[in-house]
Amino acid sequence: MENSEKSRGGRPRAFDPEAALDAAMHLFWEHGYEATSLAMLREAMGLTPPQIYNAFTDKETLFRRALARYHEREVGFALDALGAPVPVKEAIRLLLMGAAEAYTRPGKPGGCLFISGALATSPQAQAIADELKTYRKATEAAIAARLGKGQEAGELPANLSVERLAKYLTGVMHGMSIQARDGASAEDLRALAEIALAAWAAEMRKAADSNGETDARPVLHD
Repeated sequence: MENSEKSRGGRPRAFDPEAALDAAMHLFWEHGYEATSLAMLREAMGLTPPQIYNAFTDKETLFRRALARYHEREVGFALDALGAPVPVKEAIRLLLMGAAEAYTRPGKPGGCLFISGALATSPQAQAIADELKTYRKATEAAIAARLGKGQEAGELPANLSVERLAKYLTGVMHGMSIQARDGASAEDLRALAEIALAAWAAEMRKAADSNGETDARPVLHD
């Protein structure tokens, strides 16, 4: 992979591929996949089209690289929260409060790239939409796994559907991302998270109350 292109004088013009990838990531994060044009990428990355293609092959490959970069650099709050050695309720609180901060960081686009990167795509970009869906489903699965550990430890009612609760919590995070894109502050998102946590607490009480019933149904059912 070449990271330089000859200048008019014949000398190679080097560039920093890491900085270029960061610039592309922020551009995709702000505008989404299809709305980000090659001209926009060229300007943000400070590269010529041949340099972009030589280093990153094509726009789709560049976007996939940007997604991996985003996962590496921007979702640490979620990994830290779900892996924290705390009760599951506190882990979820850390997750939602971390999202409130991460989605409103100064100097960065609002929201989450995995959520806003391709909310509306043409059939030609379906592969990109599927890629983003995979990332979102992985987040949901990680939340479900953490809830499952809490349930095994007796921190959650046995009749709770952790899969449905995970779907609810990821839905809350999706809504927080969209709110952040619309200009909501970290304080606004923290308030939204508190409401979601209060609703969850109410469901936990309902599930606990029904634990002794013979045909108790899982809470958070469809």
